[in-house]
This record gives sequence, C-alpha cells and structure tokens, in this order.
Amino acid sequence: MLPLIQHRKNCRACDCKNLDLIFSLKPSPIGDAYVTQDMIDVEQPSYPIDLYMCANCGLAQLLDVINPEILYGDYIYLTASSSGLSDHFKSYAEEVVSRCKPGINSLVIDIGSNDGTLLSYFKKMGMRVLGVEPATHIAAKATADGIESIDKYFTYEIARQIVQEHGHATLITANNVIANVDDLGSWLRAIKFLLADDGVFIFESYYLADLLKNKVFDFIYHEHVSAFSVKPIQSFISRYELELVAVEHVATKGGSLRYFIQKINGRLPNDGTVKEYIKLENKFGLYNKNTYCEFSKKINKIKNETGEFLEKIKKDNKTVVGFGASITCTTLIYHFEIGKYLDFLVDDNTAKQGRYSPGIHLPVFEPSVLLKKKPDYVVILAWRFADEIIKRNTNYLKNGGIFIIPCPEFKIIKWNETF
Repeated sequence: MLPLIQHRKNCRACDCKNLDLIFSLKPSPIGDAYVTQDMIDVEQPSYPIDLYMCANCGLAQLLDVINPEILYGDYIYLTASSSGLSDHFKSYAEEVVSRCKPGINSLVIDIGSNDGTLLSYFKKMGMRVLGVEPATHIAAKATADGIESIDKYFTYEIARQIVQEHGHATLITANNVIANVDDLGSWLRAIKFLLADDGVFIFESYYLADLLKNKVFDFIYHEHVSAFSVKPIQSFISRYELELVAVEHVATKGGSLRYFIQKINGRLPNDGTVKEYIKLENKFGLYNKNTYCEFSKKINKIKNETGEFLEKIKKDNKTVVGFGASITCTTLIYHFEIGKYLDFLVDDNTAKQGRYSPGIHLPVFEPSVLLKKKPDYVVILAWRFADEIIKRNTNYLKNGGIFIIPCPEFKIIKWNETF
C-alpha cells in the first residue's frame, strides 16, 4: 500500500535532481474534500503546497504527492457543474475535428472523461467514443447516459485492453488531467501505444505563464502536481519519439494551452506556434526565479489587503460569508488565512450544498440564503467568475449587501457605487 504522501526528489519529466523552490502556498487539506455532516468531527490533515522548478527542463511541479486513493476517493466534481465548460467542450470538439480531420467512425478516447460531456460532442459528429474515468460512480453515470466509460486509472495495461477490444485511437484527448499525473513517463508510453500511427494526442491544461500574468495562484493545489508550459513539454515528449506540432491558447481555467502531439511525421504539419511560444516564455522570464519572487510579492499584497479589511469589519461586528466551494476556494481560504472571518459558504453546485468545507468545516448553502440571512459582506472566493456571480445576485446588492473581490486586485462592490 502506498504511503499517504510521498516527497519526490527528482523531476517527473526529466529525472533531474536540481529543483528550486519558486512559490509556497500555505498547507491545506485536500481542496475538494467537502464532507458530510457525519464527518465534521473528523480531523482533515493539511499537506504542503510548494511549487518547484526543474533547473534542467523548466517543468514547474509539486514534489509532495498525495496517494491518489486518498485524493480522489470521494471525488464529486462533474464537468457539467462548471460554469461555461460544456460550451467550451462543444467548440473544442468542433475545432479538433476541423484541424485533425478524422474519418467518420474513427475512435476518440478521452482520458479523465468525467461525465462524458466532451465525448458526447464527438459522438454527435459520428465518432466512436470511449471514456477512461477512475471515479466509479461518475463513469457509471456516463455509461448510463450513452458514453461508454472504463472506471479505471489510465495505465499501459488499460491501453492494451482498449487496443484489443476497440483498436488504436485516431484521437486521444485529456483535458485538465495530465497536470494531476505523477508518473508522466509511464503515462506517455501508454498514450503512444494506444495512438494510431496517424493519430493525434491533444491535451489541455492551465498555462504557467497565464497563472503568473492573471494571478491565478489558487490553481496550484494538491491535485495539480505539474504546472505546464511549452518548453518542458516539448523536451519531455521528444524523449519518447513524439513531436509537439502546435499549441493553441484557450481562455478556460484562467488561461490554458491546448497541445497537439503526434508520432514523428504524423498527419499534422508543424505550424510554428511551438517555437513562437518558447520564444515568448524566455522573453517573459518564465524560467527565471526572480519572476516568481515578484509574483509572490503581488499575491502577498492582495492577501494583506484582504486580511486587513476583513479584520476591520469583523471588529465592527459585520457578518461575512464566502461565495464559492471549489478546490481553488480552499487554496485561497487557507493561503489568505481568512477562514476565521467567514460564517458560511454559498455555491451554485448542488453537490456541494449541505456539505462542509475542508478542514475548517464551514457549512455550504445555496445562494438564495444571501437574501434570507442578509450577511453584510460576501467574499467572492470564486473570483474568476465574479462578474457572473454578481449579475446573478444583484438583489443581494440592491438590499444593501456588499461584495468583496479579492483577486486579481482587491475590490469592494456596492450597488450605489457600481450600478
């Protein structure tokens, strides 16, 4: 049995042992471990969230790796619950088919397929589809909804099983999942085996440069053991006789990249974007430690502004709640050390309502309680969706409520000053 947590001593992409600490977050419990009422007396331990960078290949990564059985044991996230993601996956499928031009009835495999949302769009375009999703209950739901899904972690053995039963894949997709993989080498070997000779592997993941530019620090959490950028990805896959031929920028997750990878001399031409992105990364200083020192200063400035304001209003006996009950919200609460100021949380995701937040066990309610309980202030923890949240809750503002947006810059939103 694997230990609860392991600390790596080498880069997961190139095995180099020269790793520099570039950014530290406050330790927190597992970010999405929102518990039921019968578990609120059970202590949830905190684990380190320290980001390192490999001096050889440039991969940014966490070295403290939590046992996946612990990390994903009670996984409740569904793609359909994330604002705008279903529409994103619809356009994603259309763009991939337009670029890669797979034939009708080609096999498309999505790894970390969740509820099958992405595959449903490929299926509508005439493709054979298969999901690989380790969360048993989510895979079962997807299968019941018409998207056949294997309820296992993706491994070389699973790849062999798929080839025997379904053949090689023309397209393999993996979105916001490879950042969660510790053993990247074994994973990529399995991808290569599963991929048809003219097939294309496409993965999407949040982009390290955008994380810095947009101050999306809360996207660093235990599940995300790697924060990808183009230079280390190109270096890594070349070790397996694969080629990165194109990258596309997409707006999801605070700024992400879509990577197109194939076997040597595959179906897609190299469009020059890889070379251009690496040039931009070097110009930006993405592999320079000083860049991360400046980033830390910016995040700490926002942290201090938020904490000082909340301390002041709590002394005035004001009530404060948080809007957002996601993994990123846990990261923000713990790193900004603001849990002590919050009375409860609200979230639109019904799977989180009635549960309690990781560690400090704040109850999670539906947003309608804002009009019933009338808290003086609401901190928008899910700050990337602040505009959308405010639009849906204007009645709270009209009735004298005040929103606090902590990032990317600290803001106070009042009805008479904003609308």
